[in-house]
Amino acid sequence: SLSEDDIQTWVKLLVDGGVSDSQLGAWLMAVYVHGLSLQETSWLTKAMVESGITLTWPKEWAGQLVDKHSTGGVGDKVSLPLAPALAACGLKVPMISGRGLGITGGTLDKLESIPGYRVQLSLEEIKQMMEEIGCCIVGQTGQICPADKLMYAARDITNTVGSLGLITSSIISKKVAEGISSLVLDIKWGAGCYQETLEKAEEMAAALKQTSESLGVSTTAVISHMESPLGRAVGNSLEVAEALDCLRGQGPRDLRELVVMEGAMVLVSAKVVESLEKGKQQIENVLDSGAAMDKFQQMLVKQGVEENIAAELCTADNNNILPMATTTTNLVSKISGWVEKVEPSAIAKLAIALGAGRSHPSDKLDLSAGVELHVEPGDHVNQGDVWAVVHHNKDIPAHLLHSAEAAITITQDKDNVLPRITQILLD
Repeated sequence: SLSEDDIQTWVKLLVDGGVSDSQLGAWLMAVYVHGLSLQETSWLTKAMVESGITLTWPKEWAGQLVDKHSTGGVGDKVSLPLAPALAACGLKVPMISGRGLGITGGTLDKLESIPGYRVQLSLEEIKQMMEEIGCCIVGQTGQICPADKLMYAARDITNTVGSLGLITSSIISKKVAEGISSLVLDIKWGAGCYQETLEKAEEMAAALKQTSESLGVSTTAVISHMESPLGRAVGNSLEVAEALDCLRGQGPRDLRELVVMEGAMVLVSAKVVESLEKGKQQIENVLDSGAAMDKFQQMLVKQGVEENIAAELCTADNNNILPMATTTTNLVSKISGWVEKVEPSAIAKLAIALGAGRSHPSDKLDLSAGVELHVEPGDHVNQGDVWAVVHHNKDIPAHLLHSAEAAITITQDKDNVLPRITQILLD
């Protein structure tokens, strides 16, 4: 077992350039094989935070700084409406997000489908956005958790990505370094994400929650399934359009449900409201009144989008701002009945092949490509109905089209739908 000193010394050596690639690889492999205890995970996370700078905020903002982290899944665009919704409730959300790899899309990639959106901001610009607007969604800066950047790249090469201790320290170190006091986690399970079973998601939720709380952040969690894509859109610009629908008080039921629940949990954690019910009401109000959309529009402008473009995107129902694919192909239902689920990995693999995601970090994206479902679980379809539209600029590989066509499960039983939220873990 490792002492706190051992871990601190090792992380410091790593950041100072005193660890060779082969030494780092061997260390990661040892951790992967032996695992880290919760205490060791907490120490590693703390050392990773201390390897860089922690964002500091004015004293009068105490308790107002909050964030959310999702373990990621097909069609997960919750961050886009949630950050401005929380800002509209008076909180401050300095959200540092990532890029997509594999079947999960990255929040930054989605936002980059908005012309002019800048993900790299200086710390000064982030502070100014907290002051003036209350939210930003930005990429990781080199000054925050440099140890994580080094370890993350090496984990990919050494195939040690799946270690719970390493996943936990990577996620929580970046959140603690934001200087937040409340965090909500969205832990996914099912076919459309990395934790295939509910048991794995529960184990991860416990590790993340305990590690985050051991470092002084009030932490709640939602465990939600990915047995179908989240919402109806999979692909970068398509998901932005759907997030805008949510910010208009519309959009898919499950997206709104998660935004409202996670937002409410943060409002309770940050002591803005006393009960989850009051929190849900407040988030619903800012989505329905346009207050959250106003914050989103202000955030876009501050992050480099021209004012007239941001205004058209956020106010026009049918806008020509987001990139559109040249070709669409319809998927048609072969029978009538109720949609039970849509197998998410078949949809994701098709979207990735068309350019919506990356198989390798250097892959270039086609931000207009993707799949837009016309149904969600619980909806009725008739034989011959279009249940999905594929947006593409290149030919669809036949085997992937075939898998996508077979992804929908239609039953004669209306009540076979799995609720999106499996459980919630409050303080």
